[in-house]
Amino acid sequence: MSDTRRRVKVYTLNEDRQWDDRGTGHVSSTFVERLKGISLLVRAESDGSLLLESKISPNTAYQKQQDTLIVWSEADNYDLALSFQEKAGCDEIWEKICQVQGKDPALDITQDPIDESEEERFEEIPETSHLVELPPCELSRLEEIADLVTSVLSSPIRREKLALALMSEGYIKKLMGLFRVCEDLDNREGLHHLYEIVRGLLFLNKAALFEVMFSDDCIMDVVGCLEYDPALVQPKRHREFLTKTAKFKEVIPITDSELRQKIHQTYRVQYIQDIILPTPSVFEENFLSTLTSFIFFNKVEIVSMLQEDEKFLTEVFAQLTDEATEDSKRRELGMDDLQVRAAATDIFSYLVEFSPSMVREFVMQEPQQTDDDVLLINVVIKQMICDSDPELGGAVQLMGLLRTLIDPENMLASTNKTEKTEFLSFFYKYCMHVLTAPLLANTAHDKNSKDLQEGSAKINPVCPDNFQTAQLLALILELLTFCVEHHTYHIKTYIMNKDLLRRVLVLMNSKHTFLALCALRFMRRIIGLKDEYYNRYIIKGNLFEPVINALLDNGTRYNLLNSAIIELFEFIKVEDVKSLIAHIVDNFYKALESIEYVQTFKGLKGRYEQEKDRQSQRLNRYRRDARSMDEDEELWFNDDDDDDDGEAVEKSRMEDDFSDSYGKYMEAKKGAANGANGANNNGKAAVIPPASPALTPNNSSTSSVKTVALPATPVVKTALVGLVDYPDDEDDEEEDEEEEEEQSPRKRPRLSS
Repeated sequence: MSDTRRRVKVYTLNEDRQWDDRGTGHVSSTFVERLKGISLLVRAESDGSLLLESKISPNTAYQKQQDTLIVWSEADNYDLALSFQEKAGCDEIWEKICQVQGKDPALDITQDPIDESEEERFEEIPETSHLVELPPCELSRLEEIADLVTSVLSSPIRREKLALALMSEGYIKKLMGLFRVCEDLDNREGLHHLYEIVRGLLFLNKAALFEVMFSDDCIMDVVGCLEYDPALVQPKRHREFLTKTAKFKEVIPITDSELRQKIHQTYRVQYIQDIILPTPSVFEENFLSTLTSFIFFNKVEIVSMLQEDEKFLTEVFAQLTDEATEDSKRRELGMDDLQVRAAATDIFSYLVEFSPSMVREFVMQEPQQTDDDVLLINVVIKQMICDSDPELGGAVQLMGLLRTLIDPENMLASTNKTEKTEFLSFFYKYCMHVLTAPLLANTAHDKNSKDLQEGSAKINPVCPDNFQTAQLLALILELLTFCVEHHTYHIKTYIMNKDLLRRVLVLMNSKHTFLALCALRFMRRIIGLKDEYYNRYIIKGNLFEPVINALLDNGTRYNLLNSAIIELFEFIKVEDVKSLIAHIVDNFYKALESIEYVQTFKGLKGRYEQEKDRQSQRLNRYRRDARSMDEDEELWFNDDDDDDDGEAVEKSRMEDDFSDSYGKYMEAKKGAANGANGANNNGKAAVIPPASPALTPNNSSTSSVKTVALPATPVVKTALVGLVDYPDDEDDEEEDEEEEEEQSPRKRPRLSS
């Protein structure tokens, strides 16, 4: 797994209070059916085995330390820690933990620290009395019960103990029975107390309590208790709305009773959270985190059950595509009904978030059965394009779903096939033209322009001034920029075949700065890849012209557009993209040289001059070496002739010396008694040279002559300068000095002749 952000080491605390390394892997957060909750999973990077599977408990105290460490306890004397390789990965998992628990990620601990005195008191309590003692569930004790529930909310320990007491004694169902009695007697005081009690029970933030409170037996009574807010003169009629006004309409009959019950429960709990409960204060927001999770996981379960129902989805799409389906029936599935469209978008978003691979698998099978116009992805794109909301709220949501579907990071790979390759090929073949249609339509060439030449960037400067259209084009550009970053081959082919960058840069003329910035960002991502195919495409199309025109038209205003354009050229300078630097300086430097409030363009010119000097120096050096070789070769052969003559004289002289020395040596041997003469003879014998190829008559190796027989001859060294590049040559020292001068901004490079 290449993502180092999620790379972690898993540690557990042993009995000696020392951390044991359990292995290295990659962490993720996902819903685990067996644990019924969002869990932290760590799979070993070596073999993919599961190192850790830990459900994120709403009441567990997680602590972030040193920016890359998350520590928590799962049971008595069982502490765990994740040590992240990168801070970014630690922050991502920390945010997920805080999201599940309803906490602020800015905090370093998810639960309130326990007061020492309270902890000591808790430890002193005998195990037999660990639960809160609840008053008898009677009408006369409702006020006492309400005070008790309200008082424990400030203490995590007392909230836990109260929840255990409520579950152990079946107390909630008894309270619901008292509610029916109070309502029959019109006991407003008792009903007001029950409102406080039920509201407090929700703020206990315990999933086990919610299972009881939101069961079919209790949920309508819970809603009834919440109608009697003491702050209201008259109670609300929420139950009447849920039972009479709100209708459960089945477009396709649902035969699974468990699924029907889950849908009803989810709708009612969502109603409680969104409609009945008042907006929580800053101090109460965390109390309802488990309620939010309860609703979310209910929705996940509904989607899972729908996915497993083969007949349901098949029937839905069959009726959508059947021309015989009546308009009234079809309207219940789609068409232009805004509420139905919003509901369909929500359902689609749940499906994509739950399993994008499942959705991709479905849409890739569609071309075999239907036309391009009714493909699911194209329907989604058209709904995004045709969004009538001035703020494009629906379009933004659909764009996010499309981005999820085309994101290679969540695509699966197997030994037999690669989902990424297959789906992206499908998307670019059947859907990309639908996505880019508004962009191409609003950036068409000016057909009446007679001076439009091939390679010119003079395109129709008229851009859409409609704010909603500009917003839509910005959304499309955002998605295309994502494609440039993540779809290397497919998007490159599409951009070049459609000349897409030229069309996008027309939007640099837009009066909406945010749209011009989106167009610039698209080009910046392309240049950021430092791909020479893209660079040649930009140079051939002269596509810097609209960017530079926008910079010059912006004048001396130091705004975001100015900064973004400067950053683009600064990147090219810093990364030394030679082809683009040469193109910019050759074609646009005269227009840019007056910009002196930044050194970017002068820096580009400097890079350009350095490269020219480097190439010129390399060319001159080649020519110089070629000339010196011609001259030196002649000197070489002349020197060889001289050396041969000298070698013959030297050979004759050395042979004579050898004869004289040998004769004297033999005489000395005969008169061995004379030590002095022997010593003189030995001294002369020492000058006899060793046998060497340099002295053999048939040796033709001139280099051996030069290096052995005549090592100190200056002519030989001069002759070798042009041919052999020795480490100690003075030429190299001169070249080193030239390179140092070339790097100095105050000196011009010296070129050797």
